[in-house]
Amino acid sequence: MSTEQQTPDPVQATAVVTGGSRGIGRAIALTLARDGFQIFLTYASRAEAADDVVEQIRAKGGKAWAFPLNVGDSKNVSDFFANVVKGRVDLAVLVNNAGITKDGFLVRMKDEDFDNILAVNLRGAFVCTREAAKIMSKARKGRIINISSVVGQSGNAGQANYAAAKAGLLGLTKACAKELAVRQITVNAVAPGFIETDMTAGLTEEVRASYAESIPLKRMGTAFDVAEAVAFFASEKAAYITGQVLGVNGGMYC
Repeated sequence: MSTEQQTPDPVQATAVVTGGSRGIGRAIALTLARDGFQIFLTYASRAEAADDVVEQIRAKGGKAWAFPLNVGDSKNVSDFFANVVKGRVDLAVLVNNAGITKDGFLVRMKDEDFDNILAVNLRGAFVCTREAAKIMSKARKGRIINISSVVGQSGNAGQANYAAAKAGLLGLTKACAKELAVRQITVNAVAPGFIETDMTAGLTEEVRASYAESIPLKRMGTAFDVAEAVAFFASEKAAYITGQVLGVNGGMYC
């Protein structure tokens, strides 16, 4: 990371973006920084990619820091919020974006392949939300945004574990929205469709074309399409919106 020394501003609105080093998370971090938030992004691996996002934000005059975090480890998450966030910054936004995949057909899927996906993609979001809510509740304000998926709404062959976790995020979103509204904390979800990311970069042109053909807008989305939806939920424009799911999918699942 850059040797340039920056100190977090304790009163500047801060956004925590999990899995913020690449793909959709990277776009979210850059977009929220553009909108004036100082960024705490987390990563599970590829520290260099996380550092690059930090440098891009700082080069444009923003403030950002990267922290290693395994959201599948509850103690790791609790320690992060207790030692890095609580009492040190104004936690305004939490984006639960961190996620992994381990695709496979149902009859061949191992228990650990199912459990690991839920531990990171669903329980990880739950623990982050729980810890953030403790801080936001005292301030009586905050925005929590969960990154779900179109497959959490429609299902997808070969992704029983991933679809279950992303569908679970929708239930988590709605339950937390009802519970935290009394503290003026909104909880919403964004459900991307087929998005151009590292996960889709390895697809053949034939497969990519077939995906695009199934989308009413006839193209795959970009990470920044998703990031702008997150930015809306994080803004004052969405102050009276909670418990909602915004599909960013080109009309795939209307």
